[in-house]
Amino acid sequence: MKNKSLYISSLSMLLLMAACADEQIAEFKIEKPAIIEQYEYLNAYDALKTYVDRTANPNFKLGIALGANDFVAGGQVHSLAISNFDEMTAGNEMKYASCVSDDGTMNFYNVTNFVNEAKAAGMTIYGHTLGWHSQQNIKYLNSLIADKEVVGDGSVTNKYAYQSDFEDGNPIGGWGNNSTLEVVNEGPDGSKCLKMTNPSVVNPWEAQAAIDLPFEGGQVYYLSFKVKGSVEGSMGASFQHSADYGGRGDFPSMNITTDWTEVLVSTTAQDGADRFLFNYGAYAGSIYIDDLAIYYESNAGEVAIPVSVIEDDYSSGTPIGGWGGHTSSVVDGVCVVENPSESQSWEKQLCYEVTTPFTNGTVYFLRLKIKGTKESSIGVGFQNPNGYIGCGDFPALQVTTDWKEVTISTACTGEGATRLLFNIGAYVGTLYFDDVCLYYEKSANAIPLTPEEKKDTLTWALDNWIKGMMEATGGYVTAWELANETVSGGGDDNGIYELQSAENSDNPSANFYWQDYLGDIDYVRILESKARKYFAEYGGNPSDLKLFINDFNLESWWDGNKKAKSLVEWIKRWEADGVTKIDGIGTQMHVSYILNEADQKAQEDAIVNMFKILAESGKLVKISELDMGIVDKAFGTGIKTENVTLEQQQKMAEFYTFIIRKYFEIIPVNQQYGITQWCVTDSPADSGWRAGEPVGLWDLNYNRKPAYGGFADGLKGGE
Repeated sequence: MKNKSLYISSLSMLLLMAACADEQIAEFKIEKPAIIEQYEYLNAYDALKTYVDRTANPNFKLGIALGANDFVAGGQVHSLAISNFDEMTAGNEMKYASCVSDDGTMNFYNVTNFVNEAKAAGMTIYGHTLGWHSQQNIKYLNSLIADKEVVGDGSVTNKYAYQSDFEDGNPIGGWGNNSTLEVVNEGPDGSKCLKMTNPSVVNPWEAQAAIDLPFEGGQVYYLSFKVKGSVEGSMGASFQHSADYGGRGDFPSMNITTDWTEVLVSTTAQDGADRFLFNYGAYAGSIYIDDLAIYYESNAGEVAIPVSVIEDDYSSGTPIGGWGGHTSSVVDGVCVVENPSESQSWEKQLCYEVTTPFTNGTVYFLRLKIKGTKESSIGVGFQNPNGYIGCGDFPALQVTTDWKEVTISTACTGEGATRLLFNIGAYVGTLYFDDVCLYYEKSANAIPLTPEEKKDTLTWALDNWIKGMMEATGGYVTAWELANETVSGGGDDNGIYELQSAENSDNPSANFYWQDYLGDIDYVRILESKARKYFAEYGGNPSDLKLFINDFNLESWWDGNKKAKSLVEWIKRWEADGVTKIDGIGTQMHVSYILNEADQKAQEDAIVNMFKILAESGKLVKISELDMGIVDKAFGTGIKTENVTLEQQQKMAEFYTFIIRKYFEIIPVNQQYGITQWCVTDSPADSGWRAGEPVGLWDLNYNRKPAYGGFADGLKGGE
């Protein structure tokens, strides 16, 4: 099912609301709609599974997707399932991310409960799913193949930029508000210390103590000292560029009590920092400081390697993108941005957008050359465009009228950030950018795993996962979705579609593509061999096990069913070793009835062709996730439930009948595994899956719809 991760949470709600579920088949009742005569005929239908011809195919499974935990809880979900269906597909609970935690530990409690309840109800389970690129625990899997750190002696050395206990009698310099700085014998245990006295409250920066030293841009500095005051209060500290008095990094505010306490704070110095300041203008009284140190940490033998994320020297001729009423162009290899009028800073933005999100918690460095037609500053930060959520702001980027190379840094503080934004609305004038580079640092002591090491590690992880799942299900689940959504629907590999990959994905960071590491052929072969091994080891009869490859858009009319043909070809490749065996193919069939007659006819013809292709494969065939919406034209927006007419509902019912009858007509009996309906009721307006569309066999008031009758008519056959 395409983008299943977006709507699985809605499945439980859809089923939980199915209050018309039969307690017993013979006692099925429904509440009649307002226009009784239009729907009265639906009362004549029995429960769905009664229409399956068991004499023709006693092994046929009529299935339903549901929340496993809701089924275990009993009530309406339980009743609906056992009254109308033979088999269940758990919407979410049997997937990797639902069972595997961030540290790799696995919890199959919900799976075991589901199996036990299914046994008691006499229902089978279709395992969904052993292999998939979506809904994986990406954090854990990526940690398994992360670079290896070379172990050193682990020692950390403090590199001091400044250090003084004031025993030499020399204070530091300062100015402002008639404040004074002196060394006195009032430190801890009568030692010498620095005394800073400010006679009255002013702005913090109007009384300052200063140390003029060069500090390294991008380096994290620690400030430590002992302090007490004549009164309780607080003060600040910061780095500054002495030439323009511009800030180059602020330390957190520090509290002062009347007893000696120790302070340890840190900040990142920005390029151009050549002065340290205590800002104590807002503190009226005397502050005593001893054992003052400014330092950074250095790991023995450690070397940091910059890893670029964004690099732009404008040699392509393309300026920074953005919005808000400014103009951008490239002139003589420099990006020129003109903002003619003032606004809120965020109302005019320059934007770099990346495909792979920035990593939450990672410190990023922004280095660039910049100048402007006036001196000022602009803001820079990360953003998640989904909701426009800020994910970390850099210190203000200082702009002068001369070219300056500047480096600033900050940590990304949120998930999903894919934008680097420059907020320029408050800067009226012209900005010039060149040699923009956003990067993070990795230790040179970290050595990447080889492709062979990654494959070996992930083979172990896949082995561990399948072993755990087969142990939890104890041989009871005999049909499994071995691999889900493997074929990309794009690219070309000797005339067929390529497999899914991070390279052809439109959202690679949200998924984990096992085949990128295990190989297109070995991925499914590893899955298959592990599944058969552990199914047998944990109580299953090997001859009962059926393994399926499941995919969507196999009924595609726009490419002549190329995806179905591609899947069949990939199965041949996986089985070419003479050992691997794929038992069946699952076709999802999240379809829509198309009001345009020509398009609908093309779709129906493609469905017929798909069934022929799957039948010719010789494999078991399962309609694995059937549901239906309605659109006014091919690839159009789905019509909402409240706007669907009775006539259109009847068209949808006829389409259900067509699909199911063609399945029975074209797929040989010995290849007919079963049909699973995905949505029981229509989708609520706030659902993540086909929101507000008429995709169910029942409506949201739990009345049978014409679709129910069409589905039943398809099952019972006839013309």
